[in-house]
Amino acid sequence: MNIEILINALAAYFVIVDPIGAALIFHSLTSTYEKKRVIHMALRTIVISLTIIFLFGFYGEPILLKLGITIEAIKVSGGLLLFYTAFRMIVKKEITEDPLDAKDDISVYPMSIPLIAGPGCLTLTILLFSEAHTFENLFSLVLAVLLIFTLTLIAFIFSNYLRAIIRKTGDDILKRLLGIILAALSVQFIADGIKQIAG
Repeated sequence: MNIEILINALAAYFVIVDPIGAALIFHSLTSTYEKKRVIHMALRTIVISLTIIFLFGFYGEPILLKLGITIEAIKVSGGLLLFYTAFRMIVKKEITEDPLDAKDDISVYPMSIPLIAGPGCLTLTILLFSEAHTFENLFSLVLAVLLIFTLTLIAFIFSNYLRAIIRKTGDDILKRLLGIILAALSVQFIADGIKQIAG
């Protein structure tokens, strides 16, 4: 296991997935649900999101290469997309907090797509998995994804307690701090992509 890759991937996925912020949104959308249905929606959301992410992680780059799109181009365009995501995290409120009806299924939309396994997360996944050239590195990435999504699942299940502790102001502060980190990460992707294209 590559500890450096594991730590970098944990940090990157923690920022882009934002388990705490996602849990607060999950709570606002499931506030009318019974506890059993909350757990069911949490599990379903995580399974769907993991499936999408691993599909993009293992097969995203080969598909793009068949389309004639290089990983360097993905780094630049992906970095721009991540920067846009970071910008919105810092300056704009994105999600309404109106609760849904108890019969609504939120696991696919909006929780999995676009909130958790959205464009930013999928771009990050392709970028990270494309650089994992050994089994050790790949294992570290998979472990990082599983750890972050396990944390996210726990946050979803206990989102009502999390909401009571953090409240809206704390969530706003956290989202903006994570946005700054994500912006720096996106700039690094863009810089690396341009360097590789120029080199």
